Amino acid sequence: MDVKPFGGAYRGRRVLITGHTGFKGSWLAAWLAQMEAEVTGFSQDPATTPNHWDLLQLPIVDLRGDVRDLSAIGEAVHTSRPEIVFHLSAQPLVRRSYQDPLETWSTNVMGTANVLEACRKAKDLAAVVVVTTDKVYANKEYAQGYREDDRLGGHDPYSASKAACELVVDSYRKAFFGGDFAPLIATARAGNVIGGGDWSNDRLIPDVVRALACGQSLEVRSPNATRPWQHVLECTSAYLLLGEHLLSGKRAIAQAWNFGPNSEDNRSVAAILSELQIHWPELRWHQSVGQHPHEAGLLYLDSSMAKTILGWKPVWDLSATLAATANWYRQHALTQQASTYLQLKSYQESAATTGSPWAIQ
Repeated sequence: MDVKPFGGAYRGRRVLITGHTGFKGSWLAAWLAQMEAEVTGFSQDPATTPNHWDLLQLPIVDLRGDVRDLSAIGEAVHTSRPEIVFHLSAQPLVRRSYQDPLETWSTNVMGTANVLEACRKAKDLAAVVVVTTDKVYANKEYAQGYREDDRLGGHDPYSASKAACELVVDSYRKAFFGGDFAPLIATARAGNVIGGGDWSNDRLIPDVVRALACGQSLEVRSPNATRPWQHVLECTSAYLLLGEHLLSGKRAIAQAWNFGPNSEDNRSVAAILSELQIHWPELRWHQSVGQHPHEAGLLYLDSSMAKTILGWKPVWDLSATLAATANWYRQHALTQQASTYLQLKSYQESAATTGSPWAIQ
């Protein structure tokens, strides 16, 4: 198809991604590279072997550093001269945040502050998209979805640090980026993101893949916990659509946004595992015993604002998401290659067929 996603907004654009070696960051970098953006990545080394970033071998500028180092991120912003920044670098794991809370707080809060401080000095910068999480809300485990103006909070250090990250962004937006020609800054809160190329610890799909590779039964902490599951390309399309609106100068878009799946795709861990057995019949699992750190049992997002104002909507339902995810790992096991671009092509075709505005411009 002769389609220019996002109206061709990223072709030739100078883009800086923090966290490009991570799971979501590498998918974002791949899509931007395909759209012929001039991409620079700033990140620490990949956290796992194997990892999605190394498999992709992308032709982008690959800078290594820690967002907690203000001079390092400042130099990256200075040398890359970005027109838009996507800030994804983070400590993203709930259980790890219990093990090392100071690393989590310093990375997620001060790291974000450092990125925004570096952006204050960027001459050509027009937009910043800061990626947070659906876990920023003070979770009362209500059956309805949380909206962008609901109270922020967080029980574990990861969730609380991401809520604090939202406050940092809001402060910088009001205190330093309020001028008529200042860069526009928005935050994006996505659901439980799954897809090929994730080998992180303490995440459901990577844990499934490791258990299958070893022929073991998967130990599951909270099979009844319900989450808003979505494919990594869903949130990636949301980040890019949000960036497109900011690049066009729409000041009203510079706020917080939810990007979650449709309500029927909020499922329990046990339901996810049951559907995964369609693709991996050999999958076995059991509930673990003993005490575990607190994790929310129920979490929903209300994405109606993004649907109404941005025209964003999910493309793949949960069945398609799980099929694509299982197929990515199956192909990698057979070939040691990433089927990322094939899945990106399929996703864009589905988006165009279902009328997603960013896919038919």
